[in-house]
Amino acid sequence: MTQAWQFDVPVAGSKVLPPDSRYMEALSSQGYGFEVAVADLVDNSIDAGAKDVVIHFLRDGDQLVSLLVVDDGHGMTEEALDVAMTVGGRRDYAPDALGMFGTGLKSASLSHASAVTVVSTTKRTRAVGRRWLMERAVSGFQCDIVAPDYAQTLIDRYDDGRPITWQGTVVRWDGVKDFPKHGGGGQTDRYLQRTINKLGLHLGLHLHRFLAREDFNITIAVEDVRTRSVYMNFGVEPLDPFGYPVSGAPGYPQLFTTTLPEVGDIGLTAHVWTPKSNLDEYKAIGSVLDRQGFFFYRHDRLVQAGGWNNFRQPEQHLALARVAVDLPDGAGDVFRLTVKKSGVETSPEFSAALETATVGAVQGDTARTFLDYLATADTTYREARKRAGTARRAVIAPGAGFAPALRDTIVEESPTLPHETPISVAWRRLGNELLFDIDRELRTIVLNEHYRDAILGGKARDPDDAPLVKALLYLLLHQTFEKEYSGSREKDNLQLWQSILVSAVRSELRGSEQ
Repeated sequence: MTQAWQFDVPVAGSKVLPPDSRYMEALSSQGYGFEVAVADLVDNSIDAGAKDVVIHFLRDGDQLVSLLVVDDGHGMTEEALDVAMTVGGRRDYAPDALGMFGTGLKSASLSHASAVTVVSTTKRTRAVGRRWLMERAVSGFQCDIVAPDYAQTLIDRYDDGRPITWQGTVVRWDGVKDFPKHGGGGQTDRYLQRTINKLGLHLGLHLHRFLAREDFNITIAVEDVRTRSVYMNFGVEPLDPFGYPVSGAPGYPQLFTTTLPEVGDIGLTAHVWTPKSNLDEYKAIGSVLDRQGFFFYRHDRLVQAGGWNNFRQPEQHLALARVAVDLPDGAGDVFRLTVKKSGVETSPEFSAALETATVGAVQGDTARTFLDYLATADTTYREARKRAGTARRAVIAPGAGFAPALRDTIVEESPTLPHETPISVAWRRLGNELLFDIDRELRTIVLNEHYRDAILGGKARDPDDAPLVKALLYLLLHQTFEKEYSGSREKDNLQLWQSILVSAVRSELRGSEQ
């Protein structure tokens, strides 16, 4: 006999099942990128009312030893610090707070460091501190109490307006996994240059609305712990993803509205970027496919930079389309923010509502729809490409081995020949008299592995490395692949370029040996 389906599961009681201490390992394995993790700490500083935040890389000679995030926010009492250091600690968030889940400080920090120490002081209480050491955390949630004298010493290190005056907080990371294990040979300097640049761009983008205010600043600096000398000290500039000088299409930006049953009215501010822009506000966000789509904000903090959230697939012709959406509070299941605050999951209802998003009719005109906006962005891009194409010869597109941003730039700047296999670039062993070779059959520019380290100058190897050399060789050689063989004049040019480039790279080798 078939039993009737039970719509609720009957229970016979309940029991408490506390998490295993290894939960801390799972908490620290959520895939936080370095820049995303540091941004999570800065969010806490903003929630604490900070006006100045300093991100300090501390080094001892060639060795990086710690990373500190220091702010002049209102600080924490001992009780508040215990809550902050508790995984999922329950506290009352302000209506406009950036924090949500009570896990960001711990998960972001322990994703990148073996220990995180937090020291804080308020106007009315002395400095107190707690430390999560990964080894102790996984053996029973044992959180260390920082010695009061050291807690005060760490606060004093940043007093007198650097930036702490009366109150503030210091978050210290030790055993940072990203730091170079051996700092000699300029590795530390190269790491800092690369990392600080990426961190500055990330913070400038995701916190650009805060940085645009006159009363909020983020400083990134490097300090030698022995001499206390500070260098590479600069302020983070706002990077507004809608900061174009002139709109790419007449009548834009436009505010479209649509209604969702669970949420109510949602505003979508649709922008069309200026074609062929070289501004960081446009270029620094990612590839052509990354930088288009929805830019979601929660309480003025950018939590998703680009992407169409299953509404449609990204494509090159929509590279100028960016839509700003301020998420409402109490969005339910329509908008779900990831724990890392680096993306938004949207329900199918949101995609369906976009089909009905409109700008109200003006002076009897037909209401403009969101789909009309996409068509305008598409046309603007195509027309700009067409104008460029009338003056530039079509080329074979670059393929594997070229950095995505480099491929995007070449494709944006020049029309490409349709139905042609892209030109790839690869490293192989060649004779020492050659810097490059041409494989017509595989349509590949071959670079000599023997000279790879000299070209990279100590940078790490990866499939998209040496973008400058690859770009120059592409410009020199792309037309060669349009022919089955090279004539005498082209062969002479190839030999000329080969001789000059081999001489140049050998000079690099001699310079590195001196």
